[in-house]
Amino acid sequence: MLNGKLQGRDIGSGTDVWRFSENVRAGLMTQQEFSEAESCMSRSAGHCMTMGTARHGLHGRGAWSFSAYNSTIPRSTPPLGARPHVRPRIVEMVREDLKLSKILKKEAFENAICVNGAIGGSTNAVIHLIAIAGRIGVPLTLDDWTAWKQDATLVDLMPPAASS
Repeated sequence: MLNGKLQGRDIGSGTDVWRFSENVRAGLMTQQEFSEAESCMSRSAGHCMTMGTARHGLHGRGAWSFSAYNSTIPRSTPPLGARPHVRPRIVEMVREDLKLSKILKKEAFENAICVNGAIGGSTNAVIHLIAIAGRIGVPLTLDDWTAWKQDATLVDLMPPAASS
């Protein structure tokens, strides 16, 4: 979804709600100000605009090259059918009866783990990637995550506000 706006600046549903909540507890923000901020956070349809579970999942799929463009296009843009130049690989895979279990090998999970680490992705990625790997028969453990993670985050990514 599009980033929220409060007093002319971007705010995120997951990024800022926790800070605002702590500000209320510390007496730096009133409950009324918190309620106003909360009502400004979600200004379009779509998944949360912060680097949360939905967003890291999309970037992970992007690392696997299944959904080019999808992880960065706000839900408020025209649907895929109105953008014929955007055709996610996943649609072609369904037509080819090419299942993820045939192509997702351990190296694909290493890519997704490295991307998640590099962009400061959600810690929920650990749970989700291990679950996906288990579902398709790829052995993946917390030890793998530790071995492959980035030692440094390259960018503390908060998806940018869209102009539309």
